[in-house]
Formats: sequence, C-alpha cells, structure tokens
Amino acid sequence: MDTRPIGVFDSGLGGLTAVKELERLIPNENIIYFGDTGRVPYGTRGINTIKKYAVSDMRFLLSFNVKAIIIACGTVSSIAIDEVRRITDLPVIGVVEPTAKTAVEVSKTGKIGVIATSATISSGSFQKAISKLNPDAEVIARACPLFVPLVENGYFGRDCKLAQLAAHDYIDEFKGRIDTLILGCTHYPLLRGVIEDILPGVILVDSGFETAKTAVSLLSEQDLLNTSGKGSVHYYVSDQTSDFERLAGIFLEHPVNGMVDTVDIEKY
Repeated sequence: MDTRPIGVFDSGLGGLTAVKELERLIPNENIIYFGDTGRVPYGTRGINTIKKYAVSDMRFLLSFNVKAIIIACGTVSSIAIDEVRRITDLPVIGVVEPTAKTAVEVSKTGKIGVIATSATISSGSFQKAISKLNPDAEVIARACPLFVPLVENGYFGRDCKLAQLAAHDYIDEFKGRIDTLILGCTHYPLLRGVIEDILPGVILVDSGFETAKTAVSLLSEQDLLNTSGKGSVHYYVSDQTSDFERLAGIFLEHPVNGMVDTVDIEKY
C-alpha cells in the first residue's frame, strides 16, 4: 500500500474527465490536480513551448511527493511525454496508447475518427498508435481548435448553439465514414452530448476515462494503491479560481469551492 497522492495535470478543465473516473474507481486515493488555466490552450502552441509547459507542470506535481503522474492532456501526451519521463522515475501515464487501444478493440469496421487539438493531430500520435495495433485500420483525423476555449468558458451544454455550430463544422465530415470516434483531447468529453447528436450510433472513446482506467491497473500491478481511508482531491490552477470552481463543480457533480488554490507555475 502507498498513501502518497496521485498527480494529474492538464492545460485546464479537461483533465477532470480523468479525475472523475479516478474518484469512482479508487475513492481511497488522494489526488493533486493542476489545471494550467493561465496558459490554456496548449494545442495551438509550438512544440518547444508545449515541452516547456509540460516540464514545469511536472515539476510542480513532483513537489508533492506523488507516486505517479497522469498526463490528462492529449497535446502533452502526443508532443512531450518522452520529455517529461526523462525527469522522473515514477510511472507517467499519457492518454494516447490507452485510448487508441480501446478504439481498436471496440471498432467493428476499423474505420476510426480522431478529433484533437491542432498540435496532437499534426503529431500523428493517435494515427500511429492505431496503425501499430491494427495496420488495416482507416483513420480520419481532424483538428478542432475551438473546442478547448469553448469548454474553458462554459460553452459545452448539449443545447449550446455555439458548441453545436463549431461541432457541425468540425465533425460533419465523419458522418457515414466511421463507427468509432476518439475524443483525443480530455476537454472534448464535456461536449459529448453535442457530438452524439451529430454522430448518432458512433462509439465515442473518452481519452480521460480510458487513461484513468489504465492508471488504476498500473498502480494495482505495482502495489501502489492506497486501500485505507477516504481520499480527497486538491485542485491548483495558474489563473483565478472562480471560473474553475464553478465549471468543475458542474462537471464533477459536486462542489469544489474552497478546494482550489492558485499557483505561480512560472516558478517551476
């Protein structure tokens, strides 16, 4: 048994999709979550900037003596996972491999769509991971750069006209061409309702959900799970806390008021 906390980071709210699943699967665990709300979005940044941000995020979480780190960010997982693994011997779990594995397993036709940030799509990370698992798979990939700022500003409800307009522009091309769609940025599952209405019947693979499940399996295999007591989550952001508290409470379906602090991430 290991009572040290688990570290989770993302560019903003998106990583809460992983936290929500961790809370359900391993309620005994303490979690330190960092959302880099002051520098969001990552997906439109250059490679060197993404790597710089990822390293500082990692250093911040390592200051809490964590036992593992979940990169709940498709962009960092695609661009900088090797970079961050070089600065720690702890288990570091990214979103690409677990999500691609599930997509290949559930797709009946091998026709798989991927939506993610511009940086993730340009890296080809999901396309390569899928091809490695199923060389015959047909992959259609599309960058959806407006999705992250929409989510970060609370425009993700099923009836939100702005979200619907952006989603139609991005994913109408998938109609009739795929049976499975990877939500390759952890922000995107918050838009699940909007996406389901445009692509009914298509299986949506949630990168945050899949990554959390993989992390739990890895921690169990390495005897790192905390099996006693009730866990808690403490949230840190790099900008004001009020919007994060409000939106996180809506998504997690429980209040996080008083559990969110601001950190000067530039110090790390």
